[in-house]
Amino acid sequence: MTETTDIFEKFSRFTIAKDLQRAGMYPFFRVIESAQDPEVIMNGKKLIMVGSNNYLGLTNHPKVKEAAIEAIKKYGSGCAGSRFLNGTLDIHVQLEEKLAKFMKRDAALIFSTGFQVNLGVISAIVGKDDVVIIDKMDHASIVDGCKLSYGEVRRYRHNDMADLERVLEGNNGRGKLIVVDGVFSMEGDIVDLPAVVKIAKKYKARLMVDDAHGIGVLGKTGRGTTEHFGLEKDVDLVMGTYSKSLASIGGFISGDSDVIHYIKHMARSFMFSASPPPASVAAVSAALDIIDNEPERLERLWYNTHKMLKGFKDLGFQIGPSETPIIPVIVGADENAFKMAMALQEEGVFANVAASPAVPPGKALIRTSYMATHTDEHLDKVLAVFKKVGTTLGVI
Repeated sequence: MTETTDIFEKFSRFTIAKDLQRAGMYPFFRVIESAQDPEVIMNGKKLIMVGSNNYLGLTNHPKVKEAAIEAIKKYGSGCAGSRFLNGTLDIHVQLEEKLAKFMKRDAALIFSTGFQVNLGVISAIVGKDDVVIIDKMDHASIVDGCKLSYGEVRRYRHNDMADLERVLEGNNGRGKLIVVDGVFSMEGDIVDLPAVVKIAKKYKARLMVDDAHGIGVLGKTGRGTTEHFGLEKDVDLVMGTYSKSLASIGGFISGDSDVIHYIKHMARSFMFSASPPPASVAAVSAALDIIDNEPERLERLWYNTHKMLKGFKDLGFQIGPSETPIIPVIVGADENAFKMAMALQEEGVFANVAASPAVPPGKALIRTSYMATHTDEHLDKVLAVFKKVGTTLGVI
């Protein structure tokens, strides 16, 4: 008789996180006791936050908070159902129209999380006879959306246009969807969108851009990667999330009305999830208004970005190909990254860790990211702390 395996056995073998906790080097699930501002409170201590995606500093903006409060007063705290059935409010429809106009698209559809956008959209579009082609550094939600589809999944080397073309050459005669990040969330580099567009047209592939970290950051008016390159009319679908520049939680897909109509009726993560709560919807709407009415926020974000890119380079840190407010400091071994994150915290700076398998072995990094609301004083202190900690640990 074959011995039965207990599916729970793996739990006792998973010791990595507990080992780090015992060593005082566990940098995850740190509890914050304040708003996501340039300074946060943790364990009663004030730290400069350089680990947030709150690029425009809108999560604590008075107009955003007031909009959320008023929405709760009118609609309550939730919708108690899916958009498909009882959960569509007038403000959901209004936000979709506003996002479509903001993105210069025919239509938009909002989801309860950004992760669900990629799960639902990719799995709805890509059928069993189709192929979906993704960059090896694309976000996990894109990878999981591909897994949920019935199509073949092909990857190409990061931002390598020759490799993308190689993959496409072998798939003539099939339906093809290319999905790329606009801004890659770990290393902060930007997709070579002009080249991707050119190759997509050559091989009659459709193109979707995940612009979670591009909207509110790139482009003259913050419309994202397509505006940055002047290619709004050359990309079929653009998705975005609210948890970065748009001050809430949720996400959306934008594109031609027929495509959005199809996704609306086929994307399981949309159809079978509760609809976004009123407060979240109202907060996003207010954030869009602020982006248009306060362009100085985008200007300040890029001032801060250029200051920190230069500052880290001048100190001798390796920051890879970053060209956005996401600036990784590459430290090598995973253990070095864990030690450095804790040392930074002791010195009053909150930054994030990315270790393998999130990054290649030996390429662990401290992921920093910046807000429009950081002051020069904040940034100078961050650089001083990184210099002190980096020197002590032998990173520089």
